[in-house]
Amino acid sequence: MSPRATDWKASMQGYQDYLVLERGLSKNSVMAYMRDIKQFMEFSVNEERVKAPMDIELPHVERFLGHLYERGLARNSQARMLSGVRSFCKYLRIEGIMDTDPIQLIEAPRPERKLPDVLTVQEIESIINAVDMSRREGVRNKAMLEVLYSCGLRVSELIDLQLSKVDLIDGLVRVIGKGNKERIVPIGQQACDSIDDYLSHYRANIVPLKGHEDTLFLGRQGRKMTRQMAFTLLKRSVVAAGLRKNVSPHTFRHSFATHLIESGADLRAVQEMLGHAQITTTEIYTHLDTRFLKDQVSEYHPRSEEAVNNMADKSE
Repeated sequence: MSPRATDWKASMQGYQDYLVLERGLSKNSVMAYMRDIKQFMEFSVNEERVKAPMDIELPHVERFLGHLYERGLARNSQARMLSGVRSFCKYLRIEGIMDTDPIQLIEAPRPERKLPDVLTVQEIESIINAVDMSRREGVRNKAMLEVLYSCGLRVSELIDLQLSKVDLIDGLVRVIGKGNKERIVPIGQQACDSIDDYLSHYRANIVPLKGHEDTLFLGRQGRKMTRQMAFTLLKRSVVAAGLRKNVSPHTFRHSFATHLIESGADLRAVQEMLGHAQITTTEIYTHLDTRFLKDQVSEYHPRSEEAVNNMADKSE
């Protein structure tokens, strides 16, 4: 092993290759891991004077976590960054750069179970109906929002959708999710109709650039839409709908899952459609469903304080 094989720069490059080639992570996941490890490296070098990754010890990692806490980083973010450091150390051991596990005894901060924001069915409909159809790209924007809600896709999955993997006859979409795993997701009739309109009245007049021929949603220049473009078109519709909420494509995904659970959908089926590797990730939507039920009782049960107040207001 050459001397440079164990320095920070070489080790981080090797770790990035490991994430891509051996773990098969997506580009976005790799970027997230490397961003966290870069922060750990900068702290280790500048604050702890750790000259090389092989010199990482338990106290260095403990003080790094303390540093994150002092910065006010949320427990979930702290746990995520520790997970990244753990993965990095595992890679170092695989490569023989590190002999022991310096963070074996560190317990990750307990994650906060934050419930995501969810829109009502009426709010979803108002956003989609607020798309400016007078604009040339309006038919495309509407189709994108319909698909986003109908299939519960991540924004990256939406912009990466391939034309050849959309079956409008059987109402199915083949989606490439995290870790390049493919899953089949049903797509509703309204979304199918919107895609059909988009293909006929917009995409048929666009000449795809080389490499973008099979991309479903294209920009004016014939190339794949960007994440930022998807966020922007959604924000415009939210404003046009008059909603004073912070809405992102992920809000549509959360709403998709919550509305299914509220309607009695099987949790395993929702897990499959969302592309969650673990059922525990999907279970958060059962908590949302519980919150929905509590709100219903609070508003409509004759013994609840809110219902009593509402009845008093109506009688005045």
